[in-house]
Amino acid sequence: MTTKNKARLILYCITLFAANSSAQVANRYDIVIDELMADPTPQTGLPNNEWIELRNTSLIAFNLSGWRIGDASSQSGPMPSYNLLPDSFVIVCTASAVAAMSAYGPTISVTSFPSLDNTGDLIYLRSPQNRIIHSVSYSDAWYQNELKKDGGWTLEMIDSKNPCSGFSNWKASADVKGGTPGKKNSVDAVNKDQAAPQLLRAFATDSINIILVFDEPLDSLKAATGANYNISEGIGTPQSAITVSPGFDKVSLRLNTALSRNKIYTITVSAVSDCVNNAIGPKSKTRVGLSEVADSLSIAINELLFNPKPNGTDYVEIYNRSNKIINLEQIYIANRGTAGAVSNIKQLSVDNYLFFPQDFMVLTEDPEIVKRDFITLNMDALLTLASMPSYNDDEGDVIILNAQGNIIDEVKYDEKWHFKLIDNREGIALERIDYNTATQNPDNWHSAASSVGYGTPTYKNSQYRIDLQAQGEITVTPEIVSPDNDGMDDFATIDYLFPSPGYVANITIFDAAGRMVRSLQRNALCGIKGSYRWDGLGEKNQKLPAGIYIIYMEVFNLDGKKKQFKKAIVLARKNN
Repeated sequence: MTTKNKARLILYCITLFAANSSAQVANRYDIVIDELMADPTPQTGLPNNEWIELRNTSLIAFNLSGWRIGDASSQSGPMPSYNLLPDSFVIVCTASAVAAMSAYGPTISVTSFPSLDNTGDLIYLRSPQNRIIHSVSYSDAWYQNELKKDGGWTLEMIDSKNPCSGFSNWKASADVKGGTPGKKNSVDAVNKDQAAPQLLRAFATDSINIILVFDEPLDSLKAATGANYNISEGIGTPQSAITVSPGFDKVSLRLNTALSRNKIYTITVSAVSDCVNNAIGPKSKTRVGLSEVADSLSIAINELLFNPKPNGTDYVEIYNRSNKIINLEQIYIANRGTAGAVSNIKQLSVDNYLFFPQDFMVLTEDPEIVKRDFITLNMDALLTLASMPSYNDDEGDVIILNAQGNIIDEVKYDEKWHFKLIDNREGIALERIDYNTATQNPDNWHSAASSVGYGTPTYKNSQYRIDLQAQGEITVTPEIVSPDNDGMDDFATIDYLFPSPGYVANITIFDAAGRMVRSLQRNALCGIKGSYRWDGLGEKNQKLPAGIYIIYMEVFNLDGKKKQFKKAIVLARKNN
């Protein structure tokens, strides 16, 4: 075949593609959002415009007339007639950006081009048949580069044959201009999806409707099969299952039997796969139930890291000490401003997120740093906030609010609450000793033990103690105290239980020779029950030698009745 005839054949094929493209009905992922510029400033080399790039991954051409793009809050006008050939690219932007972007490749405009958020947005592509062909739910973590996520660089898909993997299949452009509009991506590579989809959580919108949340888009047909779901406690198979567009990472279940209040159910998923047919793996179960409003006894502030290492991050751990299922979408964290007013209020979750009884939840801007710096036994208990209130390294206020703005729990912390012999307090969390004892009591807080890496985010505190009161008496636990901050018997807890309120206590520590070494409490007003703490230190916070000590407690009330208690305790040290 001559060169002229080859050229004619190619022209004929292109013409044939163009003639038939408008009649083609696209399937999911025939065309994908291959690159996007969400944050064009500061400029690196490309024009200061937001845009997306489409890539035809199929073997046929499509005319884009009538196609639209949208985000969570808006949708563009229809695209003009444009034939997108197989393995070809087109830039889509607003009309005012066409002139600048056309220098890089074929460009079309749409009216009402959606504003792309710098982080945390969902962009979708819709065909004229009203089908979602592709969607991308990105965040600035997808750049996988701290410098580039601040602006001027595009997000590029690595493998367009793996269109629904999310974070693992996107990264910042490696091109010196900041992106590759109109041509193959600079990070283009084979990046097969071999990971099983995971069921992250579920929530009930009412007594007969449940939404399941997965970590990636699913095969919409398998996900919409009701027989692939089972709910415990006699609920069984749902009446219906619908894959929720445009993300296809959520499934809506409608039940035959209503959920009951104050009951926790387990949902089990089977025979569901992702968009490249990876079957769901071991993470196929989650809990669900009907949520209730949190009150002042529902949530306890349980652990604080307010002075992290120089490259670390703050975190606040909360504990659900109630029997309620609480929706974290209706819970907020805050601090207090210089005038004392509640300030910097941050919502814990923009989506429904259930917090179950006796569970822990860690609030932080960067869970990856928390996992790097501490042992985290439950990855599901790390909740990412776009921004946290600012907490000073020396003292400050942590406040938890409900949706009505009522304070559920508050602590005005002080770095002096740390173990006195710790010189450098960076990276050491303060742990609550008992979440059923008053939050603001300094004796109810202690430095996390060195044996656990100075913090226990996502699980029970290293310094947690259970009340062990005896009727009409005081109890001292443990019998041997070793104040070395290793998490084992670092301090003595003096628990009391009186028949009525109004008792006043004096507590003094003596050594074996009868010499006073510490005046622990003077004229302290007691409740009916409560506790005090001795950290094993002397009057001037100095180390005391190992040996036997006497805890002497004298109490009296307004009626003039008195009572004395003496308890022996052994102070032990690894090195005297």
